[in-house]
Amino acid sequence: MTDRRPEFQGEQFEKGLQIRREVLGDAYVDRSIAAADDVSAPLQKLLTEWCWGEIWSRPGLERRMRSVLNLGMLMALNRSDEFKLHVRGALNNGVTREEIVEIILQGAIYCGAPASLDALRSAKAVFAEIDAATTQVSQR
Repeated sequence: MTDRRPEFQGEQFEKGLQIRREVLGDAYVDRSIAAADDVSAPLQKLLTEWCWGEIWSRPGLERRMRSVLNLGMLMALNRSDEFKLHVRGALNNGVTREEIVEIILQGAIYCGAPASLDALRSAKAVFAEIDAATTQVSQR
């Protein structure tokens, strides 16, 4: 699904949209784009073009490393919703659950106990959601 409004068109937007889908998944991106209104559409456009189309497409770091960095920064900023989203993205980019726990432990020293506790709760919630979805699929 791609919204064909004028602000959601163009080469840079499409490039960013593709990367965003590969990292975060079609379902999340579809919901974000569909929910965009007159107030939020400009931010969706900016993030898709510049965050995903410009920064995530640069050759200097692999996506896996970008995910590791994002987890550390989002933990430091205590942004649990974005942290959860990027746990999924990190898993899609080849970061293991064990590595995510190690990132949180590393962050406990540099970001503090409250940030690491929130990050661990967030990671565990994402792991549980993924496990539940996997169990449902395998039981069909």
